[in-house]
Amino acid sequence: MISFESDYIAGAHPQILKRISETNLECLPGYGTDKYSTCAKEKIKAACGCENAEITFLVGGTQTNAVIISSMLKDYEGVIAAKTGHVSVHEAGAIEYTGHKVLEIEQKDGKIAADILENYIADFYADVDQEHMVFPGMVYLSHPTEYGTLYTKKELEEIAAVCRRYEIPLFLDGARLGYGLMSRNTDVTLKDVARICDVFYIGGTKVGALCGEAVVFPKENQPKHFITSVKKRGALLAKGWLLGVQFDTLFTEDLYFKISRHAINMAEKMKEIFARKGYSFYLESPTNQQFVILDHEQIEHLGRQVSFSFWEKLDETHMVVRFATSWSTTEEDLKLLEKALE
Repeated sequence: MISFESDYIAGAHPQILKRISETNLECLPGYGTDKYSTCAKEKIKAACGCENAEITFLVGGTQTNAVIISSMLKDYEGVIAAKTGHVSVHEAGAIEYTGHKVLEIEQKDGKIAADILENYIADFYADVDQEHMVFPGMVYLSHPTEYGTLYTKKELEEIAAVCRRYEIPLFLDGARLGYGLMSRNTDVTLKDVARICDVFYIGGTKVGALCGEAVVFPKENQPKHFITSVKKRGALLAKGWLLGVQFDTLFTEDLYFKISRHAINMAEKMKEIFARKGYSFYLESPTNQQFVILDHEQIEHLGRQVSFSFWEKLDETHMVVRFATSWSTTEEDLKLLEKALE
C-alpha cells in the first residue's frame, strides 16, 4: 500500500541518517551546547538574515507551541488563533494545560484577516468588564495553515501592524514552513518571516528530519532564561546534538529547501492526476497538502490501496480527505495513485 497520509510517515532523509550515523560515537556535551548545534544556529541565522537571532532546538511541534506560548504570556493572557488553528483543534488542549486560553476568531480557508483581528482586540478593550476576561497577549498563525493555504507578505505585514499597535507578539507556527516557502504561489521568503514575526519556528519533523523544530527569536527578544523555561516544561533534550546534527544537515547546501521543493513538485503532479480523473478539491492549496472530496464508496475503494487522512465531513455523503507529499514521495507513488483512481 502506498501512503499519502502525512509528511512525517517516513523516517528521515538519507543525508540526515548518514550524518547521525557518522556522529554517533562522538562524545558531545549535552542540552544543545555541542558544536553541531552551534553550527546549525549560525547557518539558520544566515538563512534568516538575522545575525543576532536567538535559536533553540526542540523536539516536536505541540511541545514547541506550548513552550513558546506559555513562556511569553503573562498569567492573565491568552493567545489569539483561528478556529481551525492547530493549537485550537489538534493539540489536545496542550495550550490550555499550561494555564493559557486559546482565544478563537473567525477564519477563511484557515487564515485570519487583519481587520477581524483588529476588531476582536478593539472590542475586548472597549468592554468595561475586561478585568474579568482573558487578555489577548499574542497572535498565533500557522503558515502553511491547516488547509495548506498561505498568507501573502502583505497579509502578514497587516497582521503584524495590528500586533504592534496593541504591543503583543506575532508567533508563526512553521511546522511545515519549508513547503510554504517553496510554493510556486508565494511572495514570502524566510527573511520576510524573520523580519515580520516576533517569534517563529522552522519545522524539521514534517520536512525531512527524524524529529526537531528550530525556534527563532529574530529581534533579540527571547524571554529571559528561556532555556530554564524549556527545561521546566520538560522539553530540554539531554542529547541535544541529535537536533543540532539534523538542522546542520538541513541547512547545508539548501537541503531544507530542496526537500520542500520536491514535495511541492510532487503535490502539483498529484493535483493534475486528481483533476484529470475528475475529482473535486475542497479548496485550492498551493502546498504539499491537498484536500480532495470523496464519497463513501470512493473512500472505501481507494482506501484498499492508498493511505490518506480523513479531514472533515462535508455533507451526508461526502468527506474531505487529505493527501500529503514529502521528501519521500516518488514518481512511482504517483503512478500507483493514478492507477488506484481508475
